[in-house]
Amino acid sequence: MAPYIFMEKNGIHLIDLQKTIVKIEEAASAIKQIAKSGRKVLFVATKKQAKEIVAEAVGQVNMPYVVERWPGGMLTNFPTIRKAVKKMISIDKMMKDASWDNLSKREKLQIGRQRAKLEKILGSIADLTRLPAALFIVDVMKEKIAVREAQRLGIPVFAMVDTNSDPEAIDFVIPANDDASQSIRLVIRLMCEAIAEGLNERKAERDKEDGDEPAPKRFRKGDIKKSAAKFVEGEEEDKEEEEVDIDDDEEGSDEPDEDDEEAGKTEE
Repeated sequence: MAPYIFMEKNGIHLIDLQKTIVKIEEAASAIKQIAKSGRKVLFVATKKQAKEIVAEAVGQVNMPYVVERWPGGMLTNFPTIRKAVKKMISIDKMMKDASWDNLSKREKLQIGRQRAKLEKILGSIADLTRLPAALFIVDVMKEKIAVREAQRLGIPVFAMVDTNSDPEAIDFVIPANDDASQSIRLVIRLMCEAIAEGLNERKAERDKEDGDEPAPKRFRKGDIKKSAAKFVEGEEEDKEEEEVDIDDDEEGSDEPDEDDEEAGKTEE
């Protein structure tokens, strides 16, 4: 991370925010093109400071996200993950079916617990029918398994990278403090704005084909500099991390379905 460090003071490395702004603009431009092409970006942030921020912001732009423990093999064994999601959907249908009333209380309780467990881990990726076009990660050290899986499959990785991390495996590095909630909120908001603009432009192109040409909302670079000013002011950093311990109960075979196909590489 040496190229992105401005100076060292009292044993603390300070990030060069001018370089952060440049990298945010590059990442925002690339992530916008992915959204404009109709593909998905999977956001991964399981640390305590980022969970609520990512779930709220990313949910508004209808992108998948993982804020609980990363299930091993989520990308490399994606067909099995899809089968678990389908099982969750089948349980939902069963609960609405007349046969649900014929089950005993114990069976209902067991199925309900299984449904809650699947919802907690996989509920936010239920609409992800194929491999994502890219990953956006908060804290590459904590999410190293996700980074390795993306590397193995050739999926581009966008990430907030702190001074204690190695940016070599990251395609789009955003040098930033990945422990401070304000820093995370700033970067996630800018990425979501870029995604929203890409989706608006995609919608505008479709409307144009039908004879309607609404003006899409523009993603302005000036917004990044204004937000960066707030970032410089800073707030109290919350460095507490919380480990989520959830058992993995993956079921189903590894045979891929027809709708489970790998997405192509990102086109910048």
